[in-house]
Amino acid sequence: MASKVFFSDMRSAAAGGLPMKLKKLLAASGFNDIDFKDKFVAIKIHFGEPGNLSFLRPNWAKVVADIVIEKGGKPFLTDCNTLYTGRRKNALDHLTGAMENGFSTVSTNCHLIIADGLKGTDEALIPVKNGEVVKEAKIGKAIADADIIISLNHFKGHETAGFGGAIKNLGMGCGSRAGKMEMHCEGKPTVKKEKCRGCHRCLRACAHSAIKFNEGVAEIDHNKCVGCGRCIGECNFDAIYNSNYNSVLSLNKKMAEYAQAVVQDKPNFHISIVIDVSPLCDCRSYNDVPIVQDIGMFASVDPVAIDRACADAVNAEALIPNSQITDKFHSHEDFHDHFKNCNVNSEWKSCLSHAEKIGLGTQEYELVTVK
Repeated sequence: MASKVFFSDMRSAAAGGLPMKLKKLLAASGFNDIDFKDKFVAIKIHFGEPGNLSFLRPNWAKVVADIVIEKGGKPFLTDCNTLYTGRRKNALDHLTGAMENGFSTVSTNCHLIIADGLKGTDEALIPVKNGEVVKEAKIGKAIADADIIISLNHFKGHETAGFGGAIKNLGMGCGSRAGKMEMHCEGKPTVKKEKCRGCHRCLRACAHSAIKFNEGVAEIDHNKCVGCGRCIGECNFDAIYNSNYNSVLSLNKKMAEYAQAVVQDKPNFHISIVIDVSPLCDCRSYNDVPIVQDIGMFASVDPVAIDRACADAVNAEALIPNSQITDKFHSHEDFHDHFKNCNVNSEWKSCLSHAEKIGLGTQEYELVTVK
């Protein structure tokens, strides 16, 4: 059976503007019918890497939080720390970056919580229903503890997954540091010896006695290491990393199964804002011009259907001249897919197919326009 995906374009001349239009879309799509009373409601969002200006403004989040509060719920905006180095590697820098980008209790009317804690190590282990690759997902504790999951995402391109939508926001975005490493990488982390300061923080964090020091420099015994990633989070000098990246197909399967772990057995809802469709993820500390014009806002109870609807909508649009995607036509053939044309090695269809296979949702959708 097809899932309903509700859609509103970005035209707005009425009082209240686009925030009011989003509120109307959510009312039409059944969002207001969720029982929020006295429930902890995780609104999963990307706060944007400082320097990037294509992330969703806090105004969008406030619309969602206000409705939850009106219905008696307890919303909080949340994300997990990153695996890579940058301004969102630990909770303090992450929250500072979020505030720089305008997110606060005043601008959003709710609290901001980094779900996997100070160093990305606060996690819950959740068995994955129908999991083929991941049997037990490592999910940020605050997200796992929430009663209701809301995905509010900026739909844009992504250099590996093809695009970042509801499934990526939930799957990759809700994984703890160890979870992100499981999705991204195979194998065990390694020490960059020239960066190691010999502080022994990694040694104290390792629960498996896999780290020793040789002439003041850390070494990791891969026979003992379980790949939890805690040493990566503990190192303040970015001396520990994992370069054994998964294939794109493996990444997509794991990402779908992590998303399944996040929403299974819980009320969940998905909102995608398809504007500023940049070619790369908001995790970059910069953003390029959009590849297509702003399209609109989508809402659904089905994360697979909404991702497919957004992807179809982007692919139906004409390309913006002088963007990254048109530049790349000089180096490869036209794949008739904006996402693959922009990032040749990416693959998004395998993620949706696997998500459908494990019961996360369906790619069949009925688009309902809300004016």
